[in-house]
This record gives sequence, structure tokens and C-alpha cells, in this order.
Amino acid sequence: MIRIVIADDHAIVREGLKRIVGEAEDLQVADEAADGTQVMARVRECAFDVLVLDLSMPGRSGMELIKLVKAEKPRLRILVLSMHQELQYAVRAIKSGASGYLTKESAPAELVQAIRKIAGGGAYITAEVAEQLALGAMPGVDAAPHEALTDREFQVLQQLVEGHSVTDIAGRLKLSVKTVSTHKANLMQKLGVTSQSALVRYAMRHGLAADEEL
Repeated sequence: MIRIVIADDHAIVREGLKRIVGEAEDLQVADEAADGTQVMARVRECAFDVLVLDLSMPGRSGMELIKLVKAEKPRLRILVLSMHQELQYAVRAIKSGASGYLTKESAPAELVQAIRKIAGGGAYITAEVAEQLALGAMPGVDAAPHEALTDREFQVLQQLVEGHSVTDIAGRLKLSVKTVSTHKANLMQKLGVTSQSALVRYAMRHGLAADEEL
């Protein structure tokens, strides 16, 4: 039996995922979590095999949370669920320690298969993600400017491109406005942009955000 913890801040999403998992005889939902704090509590208190993790939750989330979970339990397998189809999110998630990456759009059809594969020691990623990981490991390959961003800077970039203000981002990430402003200044300098519109154009050009979210 593969024991699973489902982490998503939307109760309706958790219920949907539990119904999908419940149809498989070899899978069992051991617990659930609604934010990063609850995720870490489940990691420390529960015995389970796979963490199905939403990439965007209140407080600690995304790549930071993946690294925290792996630091606590290195052998725990993590399947990331995300609204983002963009390649860079998947690549960063895998580099942070996830074993698989699945968009919420494809989850109904692929969730059970993905859980089984990573629980068995495999990885669940697309061929495009595998190619980017391989290219990144090759010497002499020039990296794009956004690849130099820290995980927190990348998270702030994501929020900015989606149209959130610095104040909104501070509340969503539980950071001070000053800290978010510093991250914004640093990431814009690294990307070589000087305005919000230029930042959005950069994100569109490099596939860091879907057009409809801009």
C-alpha cells in the first residue's frame, strides 16, 4: 500500500484528489495539509511514502518548501502539482528535490500513474523537462538570466508577472514589504529590466508565464 499526504490550500482540490486516489486499491490517503506549516507537521509526525504538493500555498511554498521537506526526510518522494505548465517551474522543482511534476489540468488522468511511478523509485517528468535538466548539466551551455535567480526571487517574479503588487506579495508570502521590494530590485537587476512592462515581456519571451495570466 502506498500512503500519501495531499497538500493544497483549496479544500475542493484536496477532495477531488482524494476521490481520484480513492479509486486505486493500492493507494491510501494518510493525511492532508492546507499550508506549508501543516506540510512540515505531517512530514514530522506521519509515516507516508509520497507527498502530493501544490506548488503555490500560503506561507512557505514552492521550491523552498520542497527543500525543507527533503531536509527532514531525504527519502520521501514528492510529486508537485502546479497550475503552471511552463518548463522552468518543473525544472526548478526537480532540481529542488521533487521526483515528479504534474499540472493540475492533467492530474485527473495521470495522478495515479505518477504516484505509482515515483513511489517505485522513478521520476515522472516530460521529455522536455528531462532535456532541460540534461542541458543544464552540460559544461559550456550558457544559462538564461532568470536561471541565476534565487528560489525566492523566482517566486516573487512569478507573483509580479501575475499582476500582484509588492504589498499583496508580502501578504501572500508572509514577508515584509521591504523584503519583497529588495527581491524585486535584485531580480530586475539580474534580468536587465527597469520596468514592470519589461518584466512581463521578459517572462513571456522565456515562457515563465502563460499569456492569459498576463
